[in-house]
Amino acid sequence: MTATQRWRELVETEHAQSDLKRGEIPPPQDHWRPFAQNFRADPHRTDDPLVNRLLQEVEPQHTVMDVGAGGGRLALPLALRCAKMVAVEPSSSMCQVLREQATDSGVDNVSLVEAQWEEAQVEAVDIILCAHVLYVVAGIEDFVRKMEANAREKVLIVLFQSPPQSQIYPLWQMVHVEERIPLPSLPQFREVLEQLGVDANVEMLEQLPQRGFEDREQALDQLTDRLYLAPGSSQLAKLEQILPDILQETDSGFIVKGSQPLQPALVSWRPQAN
Repeated sequence: MTATQRWRELVETEHAQSDLKRGEIPPPQDHWRPFAQNFRADPHRTDDPLVNRLLQEVEPQHTVMDVGAGGGRLALPLALRCAKMVAVEPSSSMCQVLREQATDSGVDNVSLVEAQWEEAQVEAVDIILCAHVLYVVAGIEDFVRKMEANAREKVLIVLFQSPPQSQIYPLWQMVHVEERIPLPSLPQFREVLEQLGVDANVEMLEQLPQRGFEDREQALDQLTDRLYLAPGSSQLAKLEQILPDILQETDSGFIVKGSQPLQPALVSWRPQAN
């Protein structure tokens, strides 16, 4: 099995497991609608290590594209540095946050393409950025090749060493009595790039603080959603039973005991055609 085939298998089997646990409840049309406002951030902030690192890659004359721009947490700060920013984002709720934040912050050099990357009609730019999107992309080769085809100078990928939800993977065994099928992340992406003949630089970035919850009630609500637990189910009853034992209180709230911090990496390369 090739690296791209293995990547697809991981994505598809993880999605199938999620669908099975979700049961007859269909996935939401816009997954991000309940969370979109959480992705609003001041483009002028100076205390974001990832933004500060990405700004080192951008010059005032550059045109930049953010694939999967979300609410503009990265696109808008970079837009303040570059000549033009193209934000590609399929979620309508995220696009609304991006538009509102751009207007509120006086950022006027952003054009928004509301579409999946695979279907997006775009023109080439100098730099293409894609942050924390690839985990759920089954067709990884076509996705990467399209970025290469539309980047004149460099491609920048940000993704974690471990899958984003890996901090709660142990709870699957406790609640569902089965292992969570992991999504692919940095190790598998390295193998994909090797298969595609891409000579990329991989830079490990600063670890992120533990993802947590403000209180036990929020922990129960969010874990119920992330574990696809139905109201009144035995699995939800099990989560409610073990919750006091699996949460650890910190200065800022609660985290899952034993969960490891997520470490992002910046993967960069010059497109082969260039």
